Amino acid sequence: MKRTVRIIGAPTDYGTNRRGVDMGPSAIRYAGLVDQLDASNRQSRDVGDLFVARTAAEDERMTDPNARHLDETREVCERVSAEVGDAVDDGEIPLLLGGDHSVAIGTVNGAARDSALGAVWFDAHGDFNTPSTTPSGNVHGMPLAALLGHGEFESMEWARAEGLSEENVALVGVRTLDENEREHLRESDITVFTMSDIDTRGLTDVVQEALDIATDGVDGFHVSLDMDWLDPQIAPGVGTPVRGGVTYREAHAAMEQVAARDGEGSTLRSIEVVEVNPILDEQNETADLATELATSALGKRIY
Repeated sequence: MKRTVRIIGAPTDYGTNRRGVDMGPSAIRYAGLVDQLDASNRQSRDVGDLFVARTAAEDERMTDPNARHLDETREVCERVSAEVGDAVDDGEIPLLLGGDHSVAIGTVNGAARDSALGAVWFDAHGDFNTPSTTPSGNVHGMPLAALLGHGEFESMEWARAEGLSEENVALVGVRTLDENEREHLRESDITVFTMSDIDTRGLTDVVQEALDIATDGVDGFHVSLDMDWLDPQIAPGVGTPVRGGVTYREAHAAMEQVAARDGEGSTLRSIEVVEVNPILDEQNETADLATELATSALGKRIY
C-alpha cells in the first residue's frame, strides 16, 4: 500500500534577501497539489503551515550580517524537524513546501531522526557556504553545510543531522558556486554533478548514480528540490535564477527515477520543494511545475 503523504508548509523567507518566497506553499497548493496526488492514487493529508513569525525591516539591523535571521531560522527548523519526524514515525512521507531553502535544515533533521539518511540535492547552487565564507549572509545558501556540521555549524546541535554523512550526499545540476564553497566541496566527500556532467553523460545516468550514492547502506533517502535547478525560462518564479538549467522533460524524468527507486530496496523518507517565489512568477507557472514534479517524485505516471 502506498504511504500517505503529509503536506507541511514552511512559509519562511528568513534565508533570502528577496521577499515573496514565503508565499511559495500557498502557490503550490493553489496549483492543485492535493488534486494531483489524488489523481495519482496517493492519499495525502495537509496539516497546513507551521508558524513563522513575521519580521520587520528594522529587525534586519539586529541580525548577524554573515548569517541573517539565523535565530529565527533555527526556531522554524526545529518546528519543521518535529513535524517531519512525526510524519516518518507515523509511516507517512513528509512533503515539505518552502519557503526558502534554509528549511531543509529542519526537514533533513526530522527525517534523519535515529536513522542513517542519504540525500539527493537538486539545485543550481552548492548550498555549502558558512557564516565565515558566505558573500551574502543568506542562510538559504548554507543548509547543506549546516546539516553536515561545517564551519560555525559544528557547534550548533539544532543544525547538524547526525544521521547524514557526506558519502551519501549527491548534488545534481550545479552550475554556480562561490570560490570558497567550491574549494570546500572539493575537500569534502560529497559527490557533485554539474550541468556539464548532465550534458556529457545524460541526465538519467547522472541521477541513477546520485540515487545509488544516496541509498548506499542507509535507512532511507531524502530529496531536496530547489526550483532554481530548472532553467529560468520554464521556472521564472525563483529568487536566484541561473541560466542553463534542466528542461521540463529532464526534470520529470529525474523525479520519475526518484519514484522508481522508492521501494526498490530503498525508501523515500522525505521530500521538500523550495524557493518558489510567486512575486517573480508568471501566471503561477513555477508553482504549477513544482506541483507536477512533486507528484512525479511520489509516483504519478503517464501510463
